[in-house]
Amino acid sequence: MFDIRTSPVDRYFEISARGSTLGREIRGGLATFFTMAYILVLNPIILGSAEDKFGHQLSGAQLATVTALVAAVMTVVMGVGGNLPLAVAAGLGLNAVVAFQLAPLMSWPDAMGLVVLEGILICVLVVTGLREAVMHAIPQALKQAISVGIGLFIAFIGFIDAGFVTRIPGETGTVPVQLGAGGHLSGWPMLVFCLGVLLTVALMARKVKGAILLSIVAMTLVAIVINEIADIPAAAWGLTVPAVPEDIVAAPDFGLVGSFSLLGAFEQIGVVTLVLLVFTLLLSDFFDTMGTVVGVSSEAGLLDENGKVPHLGRVLLIDGVAAAAGGAASASSNTSYIESAAGVGEGARTGFASVVTGGLFALALFLTPLATVVPAQAAAPALVAVGFLLMAQVRHIDWTSYEIAIPAFLTIAVMPFTYSITNGIGAGFLAYVVIKAVLGKAREVHWLLWGTAALFAVYFAIDPIEQLLGVR
Repeated sequence: MFDIRTSPVDRYFEISARGSTLGREIRGGLATFFTMAYILVLNPIILGSAEDKFGHQLSGAQLATVTALVAAVMTVVMGVGGNLPLAVAAGLGLNAVVAFQLAPLMSWPDAMGLVVLEGILICVLVVTGLREAVMHAIPQALKQAISVGIGLFIAFIGFIDAGFVTRIPGETGTVPVQLGAGGHLSGWPMLVFCLGVLLTVALMARKVKGAILLSIVAMTLVAIVINEIADIPAAAWGLTVPAVPEDIVAAPDFGLVGSFSLLGAFEQIGVVTLVLLVFTLLLSDFFDTMGTVVGVSSEAGLLDENGKVPHLGRVLLIDGVAAAAGGAASASSNTSYIESAAGVGEGARTGFASVVTGGLFALALFLTPLATVVPAQAAAPALVAVGFLLMAQVRHIDWTSYEIAIPAFLTIAVMPFTYSITNGIGAGFLAYVVIKAVLGKAREVHWLLWGTAALFAVYFAIDPIEQLLGVR
């Protein structure tokens, strides 16, 4: 009689040794996939809705393919190489940086080349041990503020993509944005968005597994039905008109794979701006990964007696490779997903669960037509929900201590108000070092943070500096 405990699979993944079973690992892999499968829809929506410096947009079908491809490959690699129940996919927040910070300044291949550089830099930091050094240099409250700011920024993008918030045409007064198209909500597509937000938050409040994905699917079906029975102009839906696809299964389109320029961005923007953009990507990826790896490992009971994650070096190196792979395939930087905790909740304790999750992403490669029928109004509620999840970090910030609360506030507020993640991080870092200095606590600030703040000072003052130097 076959005994799984004596099989090579069990020995390699330490399934029995970690108190798990093959059935639990499979269930865990399924749970993780269904809680994060929304990225197959959201990543194409976020990247596909943006234009690069030259007005070019990426194909939704090709984006769906590369999103599934990199997630499939790197999640399996994480399972086999890191032996942790961690899934990997395009990072929310990271794709916003690529779409709304990098692309407007350069071409898409140049932007993806910077993502590859960021991934390579992460690998170098891991190998040299500097990743932990930088981790310790930035106060925990600022790391949390960065997550909160990105959450608000993503939620704002969701409201804008759905048309819930619009810019007032030609407005130069004190109110730059408004509710809906004319100060009020109207139209069937807007109803889809509003119902989607209510459905998403209701499912989340009920702690339904896969709440975000279920909401996207349900509201897409509603949108398809409404579009069939109501007289709605195609332009009202935006980029994607909901309609039953001619084919559900299709051959994946790998046209974006390899479409990146490693050094092209150097010809498009200044060195200081380029360094700060790469730093923004690095920072967002860097700390999300550390928090996710520790959080999921702790939930699974895998931390050792010193609170360390098993095989941490390999896990962080694989995460860095995933970032570079995402850029090389034009899927944006890939990173570890906190939704992996759903699989842990189902009993997953090993990397075999990640192999299962990766296999499901590979299957999704052939279902890309389904992702290309989702209108922004059905997907945008997920951005609002993700904004809420990231916003939850705000509770950990000590708002009674001005020396950390003010920099945290500026980090959070400047991101959505200037539509820039880079600006938010810069404002927070500068405020932090200045406040520490005026309080006579300059020595408490790590030299890496002083150096970063100096770069941001140059970034914000680049125009007068260029005038003084006669650069233009």
